[in-house]
Amino acid sequence: MYDKTGIVEFASSLHSLGWDLVSSGGTAHAVAAGGVPVTDVADLTGVPAILDHRVVTLHPKVHGGLLADPDNPEHRSDMDEYGIRPISLVVANLYPFGSGGEFEHGSGSPVELIDIGGPAMVRASAKNHEHVAVVIDPDDYGVVLSEIGEHGVVTPETRRRLARDAFAHTAAYDASIVTWFDASEAESDPLPPTMHLTLERADILRYGENPHQRGARYRFSGGTGWWDTMTQHGGKALSYLNLYDTEAAWRLVHRFDEPACVVVKHANPCGVAIGSDVADAYVKANACDPVSAFGGIVAVNRPVTTAMAEAVSTVFTEVVVAPGYEAEALDVLLARKNMRVVTADAPAEWRFDLKPLDGGFIVQQPDLVTVDRSAWSVVTEAQPTDTIWDDLGFAWQVCAAVTSNAIVYAKDRQAFGIGAGQQNRLDSARIAADRSAGRAEGGVCASDAFFPFRDGLDATAAAGIAAVIQPGGSVRDDEVIAAANEHGTVMIFTHQRHFRH
Repeated sequence: MYDKTGIVEFASSLHSLGWDLVSSGGTAHAVAAGGVPVTDVADLTGVPAILDHRVVTLHPKVHGGLLADPDNPEHRSDMDEYGIRPISLVVANLYPFGSGGEFEHGSGSPVELIDIGGPAMVRASAKNHEHVAVVIDPDDYGVVLSEIGEHGVVTPETRRRLARDAFAHTAAYDASIVTWFDASEAESDPLPPTMHLTLERADILRYGENPHQRGARYRFSGGTGWWDTMTQHGGKALSYLNLYDTEAAWRLVHRFDEPACVVVKHANPCGVAIGSDVADAYVKANACDPVSAFGGIVAVNRPVTTAMAEAVSTVFTEVVVAPGYEAEALDVLLARKNMRVVTADAPAEWRFDLKPLDGGFIVQQPDLVTVDRSAWSVVTEAQPTDTIWDDLGFAWQVCAAVTSNAIVYAKDRQAFGIGAGQQNRLDSARIAADRSAGRAEGGVCASDAFFPFRDGLDATAAAGIAAVIQPGGSVRDDEVIAAANEHGTVMIFTHQRHFRH
């Protein structure tokens, strides 16, 4: 038993019900120390733990007892000949190999933590669930004891359910070992030849994207994310779309070091700003597109102040997520009964980006967005000022979070116009210009991919944009650069595209 929660009490109850107990190692010691009679596995098999504890339970008297069918005369004959007693209940769970604490147990190498006997016992018991109950979760102790007390045995329905959970447990364990092997090769081969993703259901949602779809949140088996540690202070239960949109907002706001606010609607930012404090940042972010912000998600990277809470409370908002809240700010927000108010830890990096398609998934590395001026090129006669450089870096990070084709107009590190998800870049540029309504004049434009024609650049110039940042790489780059020079526009090539679909 890795997780010994409640094991002594469980063993004591089994003993009281007339069961003989067999165990080994630390679990046997814990049970015996609790005053419960227990037979050591070595006394059952006649063989002590050998090979530095690599072989303990791998013995016919153990596995024969697990795999035997007492109703089969041939099995009964073998059991009589070799002195094998049937085992009716197995209680075992495995060390969470992929938890990152492999070296804490003094093994010297994670390889020594790859359990062989434990998974073999769990699998054998689960295979023979018609006769054996296998328990891998302390939460099941109660139902097992209840059924034994009432029926003398664990019921067939529960044995089958426990067997399913047992195979899921060993599958997750093996997957974590494969992941460990893959991690050592991740730098040279970031996309391994096979992928073994085991997930456990963490929450059942009210429904999916639409009411006729069922939905749930799953997490990696044995792991946690910020969704597991967050605190929801008030409001209705979070929905599928709340989770999806809040994840987008929370990840984008953490790209910024200074006080920042992101407003998201349908997974796209409709407002982003950096401010002197979070209240200032929120007011600026909401001003980008107040119509779209209605019913949106608000994320900030600093504790929510009372001033910010009072501003948010005047706008219908689905979710507010932040690292913390002033006491009065929390009271202000919780007065809005339907608003979900969430405290959360920073999100971790994803290892893979997966999207389903027929027969499987397409898989890629996550798109890491950096602001590295040394890797960028100024391709125009006009040169950026320090203020323009700051705005370009800000807009570039926002643009990478917008669905393609993406155009962002910004000034003074405040987004004023966001064109998202259009089939052509010119339409995105026009939408961004329309949304900004002249407020970005003298500011910057970010484009997630190159301008295929000069018309997009002409549109930015018509909106009064002073500088454009884009990847470059079009066969017509020369024409686009020439257009920028005609307009006196600064143009930066990043040499890296950030499509998002």
